[in-house]
Amino acid sequence: MIAASAAVTGVEMTPGRLLDQFSLEMTARDIDALEQAAPLIPAGTRISVTFLPNEDFPARVAAAATVRRLGFVPVPHISARRLRSAAELEGFLESLAAATGMRDVFVVAGDPPQPEGPYEDALAVVRTGLLGRYGVRHVGISGYPEGHPDIDGGKLWRALLDKHEALTGQGLDYSIMTQFGFDADPILAWLEQVRGHDVSAPVRLGVAGPASVKTLLRFAARCGVGASAKVMAKYGLSLTRLLGSAGPDPIIRDLVEGLDPAVHGDVRLHFYPFGGFTKTAQWVRDFQAAQTR
Repeated sequence: MIAASAAVTGVEMTPGRLLDQFSLEMTARDIDALEQAAPLIPAGTRISVTFLPNEDFPARVAAAATVRRLGFVPVPHISARRLRSAAELEGFLESLAAATGMRDVFVVAGDPPQPEGPYEDALAVVRTGLLGRYGVRHVGISGYPEGHPDIDGGKLWRALLDKHEALTGQGLDYSIMTQFGFDADPILAWLEQVRGHDVSAPVRLGVAGPASVKTLLRFAARCGVGASAKVMAKYGLSLTRLLGSAGPDPIIRDLVEGLDPAVHGDVRLHFYPFGGFTKTAQWVRDFQAAQTR
């Protein structure tokens, strides 16, 4: 196994360290919610702006510009299969660069079963060389601790390693961001495999912010995330009783207990605020404050 984690070898993982420099997810429709929650979010927090099919390019650019204006770091998403042409990709990058001074993006294949344009997957976008040409210096890519419902495990690893090679070959920094999960065990096992493949990039582990059980299960089903009765029991919840709510306390405790920086490398958290920005930001602030008491 690599010494990828050399910079953090011997450093004890704590809840405070795991939440340090956490990141958040938003859509173009969340501008008002972000502005309301902004006082609760540390300056410089990375905020991903998703690429949803029902939102247009100007709305996505406006959301990224708002993130920058509020003192955070915008990370616009690029959905490869939803791009209809090279001109559309360049137009998006040019608008983002003009509005935000963009240096960070997150590139994903996207959901369509067939590409709507020339880009089959995230790697195809990376290989254009356009990201660096428009000022990007850091690229986020996807990680799937519980696999992907439509992609073979071997292909997932090959895609990760190909993106590693392409990005480092262009002199671009990158990190890996995962879908949210409820269970620390597959996440820890996957992290060890990542490091075993000589990939030392920072990893942002996706966790769901506090939300109703019904909401969490709906998103879990949509994303192919495991939400078994056994896993839900860790949250003190039942799959047959959906009126309650849950926060990420259990999985964070399990991650802190299981993470070894010398083995798992540089790890942070990425929050999906299914219950709302203010609710998630307040939860993070309260959780961090509790660690200092």
